[in-house]
Amino acid sequence: MITMIGGLMMVGFTAYAEPPSLSLPIKCEPGTDCWLVNLVDHDPKKGMRDFRCTDHGYNGHKGTDIAIRHMAAMRAGVPVLAAAPGVVTTFRDSMPDRVPSAEFQRTKHDLFCGNGVVIRHADGWETQYCHLRRGSIVVKRGQRVDRGQRIAFVGHSGMATFPHIHLSVRYRGRVIDPFVGANRKTACQAGEAPLWTAAAMQALSRPLTAVYSIGFASTPPKVHSIRKGLYQDAALPRRAPALVLWAEVFWVEVGDKVRLRITGPDGASVIDYRNVLPKRQARRTISAGRRKRGLFWPAGIYHGEIVIERRDASGETQRFTARRDVELKD
Repeated sequence: MITMIGGLMMVGFTAYAEPPSLSLPIKCEPGTDCWLVNLVDHDPKKGMRDFRCTDHGYNGHKGTDIAIRHMAAMRAGVPVLAAAPGVVTTFRDSMPDRVPSAEFQRTKHDLFCGNGVVIRHADGWETQYCHLRRGSIVVKRGQRVDRGQRIAFVGHSGMATFPHIHLSVRYRGRVIDPFVGANRKTACQAGEAPLWTAAAMQALSRPLTAVYSIGFASTPPKVHSIRKGLYQDAALPRRAPALVLWAEVFWVEVGDKVRLRITGPDGASVIDYRNVLPKRQARRTISAGRRKRGLFWPAGIYHGEIVIERRDASGETQRFTARRDVELKD
């Protein structure tokens, strides 16, 4: 049985053994089919402060979360990989993949990792992989694993509200942020010797805001159905009662300017929706559409686009975009 070990990471102590070098713990391309969403909490009190001195995560978060697109991707199978060579010390593989109930959240803190694997590395270092898909673990206790070896698939078990891999790194029970490493001299930035390999660090060094899923629907889409992986059709019937463009976004900010556009096969605008977001959210669904006029939609390819604009602290404009086409036909 897996237990969660250790408190929040404290920066500035020394006398560490040589730490492991960590590659990505998931087989995917960050920014394309997986996304960095939550970071380690460095605030010892009730707030959340990540290594950048922002708050991408939640109070007491002890690892790094990398999400996949939806439940359909989870069912297809996204491999979880050993981030460094070591020996499996414990695992759990029996918990269901589902949104945790209110009772689970209140009473089952010892099961929050869900299905997981702990790997021991040299000199007191270990990594823990949480929220694995039930029945997917392919390693055993005492087994030696190599870097990049598949140990399971990404799942939705334990205290997980979306399918993702949670990686915790510990040194003798103390949580270590892999973006910082054992020590750093300057706050609010990555450490001078992060634990990630150069390739992993580069892959994960992108804004956490991302449009990670987009599609069309013929009726107002339901959020839980989007997150199951529905509304992914490449074609819709011309008699569809409406045409709705939807998008899912990680980490929107107060004041973000959102624009959703659908353009018809003749180049004419079907919708041009604009809004300013009123609050910060870790995950947001945005949609806009139009009801059908007449008996049929004109046949052809319809183009959808979402653009999110944000003015950063330096005054520069950041843009986050995604596009999707759909064919309307008989």
